[in-house]
Amino acid sequence: MRLIFPALALALVGCGSHQPSPAALSPPPTAAPTALAAAPAASSTSAPAAAVTPTAPPPAPEVAPPPPLKTNVIVITIDSLRADMPWAGYPHNIAPRLSAFEKTAVSYTRAYALSSYTAMSMGGYLAGRYPGELKRSGYFFSAYPAEEQLFPELLTQAGVFTMAAHAHFYFEKKAGFQQGFADYRMVAGLSVDHTTDKNITSPRQLALAKTMLGAKANQNRQFFAWFHFMDPHDLYMHHDNIPSFGKGQRARYDGEVYFTDQHVGELIDFIDSQPWSDHTAVIVSADHGEAFGEHHMTRHAFELWEPLVHVPLMLRIPGVSPRRIDTPRSHIDLAPTIFELLAVAPPANFQGTSLLADVSGEGPAPARDVIIDLPRTSDNFRRRALVVGDYKLIAFGDDFRYELYNVVKDPKERIDLRRREKERYQQLKKRYLERVKHIKDICPKMRHKLKGKRPNKAC
Repeated sequence: MRLIFPALALALVGCGSHQPSPAALSPPPTAAPTALAAAPAASSTSAPAAAVTPTAPPPAPEVAPPPPLKTNVIVITIDSLRADMPWAGYPHNIAPRLSAFEKTAVSYTRAYALSSYTAMSMGGYLAGRYPGELKRSGYFFSAYPAEEQLFPELLTQAGVFTMAAHAHFYFEKKAGFQQGFADYRMVAGLSVDHTTDKNITSPRQLALAKTMLGAKANQNRQFFAWFHFMDPHDLYMHHDNIPSFGKGQRARYDGEVYFTDQHVGELIDFIDSQPWSDHTAVIVSADHGEAFGEHHMTRHAFELWEPLVHVPLMLRIPGVSPRRIDTPRSHIDLAPTIFELLAVAPPANFQGTSLLADVSGEGPAPARDVIIDLPRTSDNFRRRALVVGDYKLIAFGDDFRYELYNVVKDPKERIDLRRREKERYQQLKKRYLERVKHIKDICPKMRHKLKGKRPNKAC
C-alpha cells in the first residue's frame, strides 16, 4: 500500500493546470450602435437588424484549496509494560483496551527499549541517541544538562507546539526532561520514594492529558504530545473493581496493567473524539519491561535480559493499514519517525531510522541491527546487547564477557550458544565491536565511582 498523509492528499486537490472555458478564450463582442429617437422607422424592405450577442460573464476566480492538515503526534508510554501482553499470547486478558488498539495499529512484535530503566531509556528516546552518548550525571536517577539537546527543542523551533505530562517525581524539571516543551506539567500530590513508587496516578494523569489535549488552540495548530503512565511500576498496588488474576507478584502486576489499560483506553477514546483526530498519529510503547524471577531478577534495570528490554510498540497512523511486523526494531527509531510524521527535518546526529518506510510497506521490513545500551552509573555495571535477526549477543561489563542466545527459540535466554555456534558467535562479536564504535561514550561528572573495572576517566 502507499502511505498518504492528510497534508499530502489535500495539497493535491486543485493542483492541476487550470484550463479556461471556451467563452473566456473568445474576444468580447462589439456593442451595437445606440439608436437615436429622431431616426425614421426602417422601411419594410430594410434588412433585418443583427441579433445582439450577450456579453460572456468573466471567468469565476479560482478558489484556493484549504491549507493542508498537518499531522500531529501523540506518544503514550507505559512504565514497566512487558511485551508478553494478550495480543502476544499471554493467557490472561490484562489489557483489553490496548488489545483493541493493537488491532488498529502497526504492531512490532520484536521492539526493544533503548535500555532497561527509565532514566536511560527515556533520555535516549528524547535525544534520538544512545544513552551512553549523552551528557548526564552518573547516578541512577540521571539528570541531563541544558546543553544536551533534546528533540522537543527542535520541534518547538520548527513551530510545532509541544506538551507533556508526567506522574513520577523523577520527571520534575531538575532531571532536564522538560527541555523544549512549551507546556510541561506534573500530576499533583506525588509522594517521593527513591526505591519504589506507591502513588496511584492513572486517574490524575488521564485528567491532565485530557485537559492539555482538549485546549481549543489545538484545533488550529500542529502539536506533539507525550504522556507517561506510571502505575504498572512497583509497588503493585491493589485496585477496586478490577478482575483478579490470581496471587503473587505477577498477578498483582497484571492488576496494575489492567487498571492502567482502562485509563489509557479512555484517553484514546478522548483522542478519537477530537476534531483533529483524523490527522493525528498515536504511538504506544513502554520505557522498559519488568522481571518476575527470570535470571533470578525482579523489577528492572541492571541487566539487559529480554523481560527487561522487549516492549510493545504500536503505531496508529492515518491512512496506514494495521499489520504486525516481526523484524527487530528499537526506540532509537522513534525520534526520526516523529520528525517525519511532523514534516520536520531531523538533525544529523539522530542514530535511528524512521519507521514510516516499514509501516507503509506490505512485505517484511528490511533487517537492521538493534543496539541496547545500559551505561555505567553509580549503581549499574555497563551492559550492551546486539540483536541481529533471531540472535542476541550480550556484552557484560566493559566488553570483557559475552553470551549468545537465540531469543526466538529460547526467549527465556537459558541456553548460551557461544560454544555450540562458535562461528556465529565470532561473527556477531566482531559485528558488535564494529557497531559500538559509533557510540561515543560520555563520562558522567560525579563524586562517586562508576561501576566497572575502569577508572572514571575511561568511559
